[in-house]
Amino acid sequence: MRARDKTQKSAVREENERAILKAAEEVFAERGFRGATTGVIADRAGIPKANLHYYFPTKEALYRRVVEHIFNVWLDAANTFDESDDPVEALTSYISAKMDISRAHPMGSKVWANEILHKAPVIQDYLETTLRDWTASRAAVIDRWIAEGKIAPVNAQYLLYMIWATTQHYADFNHQVDTLNGGLPLNEAQFEEAKRTVTGIILAGIGAIPPTAVGPDASAQPACADA
Repeated sequence: MRARDKTQKSAVREENERAILKAAEEVFAERGFRGATTGVIADRAGIPKANLHYYFPTKEALYRRVVEHIFNVWLDAANTFDESDDPVEALTSYISAKMDISRAHPMGSKVWANEILHKAPVIQDYLETTLRDWTASRAAVIDRWIAEGKIAPVNAQYLLYMIWATTQHYADFNHQVDTLNGGLPLNEAQFEEAKRTVTGIILAGIGAIPPTAVGPDASAQPACADA
């Protein structure tokens, strides 16, 4: 009985945290850190404000959790760098995952973007530690691919910036994308074509595939057998 009660309490806690984080993503994206209040977030989550503060004692603690969540989702997407020595396979999977994340977590991406646009007043320490170390680790893999002749010599950080900017565009500027698509979100076929296009342009740009492999129906193919 006690074990079952403990399991039920754990499930309730997880459900409440999910509701709070979802609501917080939306409110922080809409109002920014300064404009958001825990009262509004609690109302959006459908729970009493006191319950919210039970899980997150301060607005800053909740905000940091939201930011860290989207960042950790992005980090997981880049595990492909460690899972494959083939830059075509690794980057194709990474870009595809990043675009899927933009579609699934647009509000989290917007919160991150707003924070950076305001010079990271809350998470600057996070940028100077976690983000810097992670970026260096991914850049090291790209530099190894260059040294092995698998891709053209490029600045690894600038390549990462390009991937981030392009993939996150589909979250941060999704309203613009929808508007230019006749006021409708991209359907599955359109989104898959967008992923193929982005992936193909980036891979061709670093010499991982020939330019002729880039097109609406083209699949990413290595530029040479050992690529």
